[in-house]
Amino acid sequence: IEKLIASCDLTARAGIRDRAILLLLARLSLRAGDILMMRLGDIDWEAGTLTVCGKGRREIRLPLPQDAGDALLVYLTERRPTVDCDRVFLRSQAPYRPFRDNCGIARVVEMALERAGITDAPSRGAHLLRHSAATAWLRNGATLDAIGAVLRHQSVETTTLYAKVDIPTLQKVAQPWQGELPC
Repeated sequence: IEKLIASCDLTARAGIRDRAILLLLARLSLRAGDILMMRLGDIDWEAGTLTVCGKGRREIRLPLPQDAGDALLVYLTERRPTVDCDRVFLRSQAPYRPFRDNCGIARVVEMALERAGITDAPSRGAHLLRHSAATAWLRNGATLDAIGAVLRHQSVETTTLYAKVDIPTLQKVAQPWQGELPC
């Protein structure tokens, strides 16, 4: 993930925008649709939060991590084109308008993978970062309930699909199979 983020060319308008997108996807495990629909009014700079309204129209306020907030601020104040549109992320070439659909956000991730030379990623779109964040949180001791709350899942079963189980760690703590046990 850090290699993807570092691959952004910070001298280019698109690179600054892409870095902000990648950080939001990676740090908050947002969906491509969350990025696509994000509006300027969703950012509360004083509280350091971001309001996200995703699937099922469920709204949640998430803490804005420092690095993601810094990248977002640079994009908004220095590189975002001045247009009459309240969507946060815009295309980097004229005519400056919001991305048409989630494919534009997925393309940002795909291009970062190419720049970073990552060829063995299990997927190529925005969900790659969502899965990676959930897995990292699980490895760092977060509960599935806590991860599910941030991912905005209604069921812990859905969260288990995102937070890939750490097999090497499980192998260290697993007891050997004793064979057939009597009832």
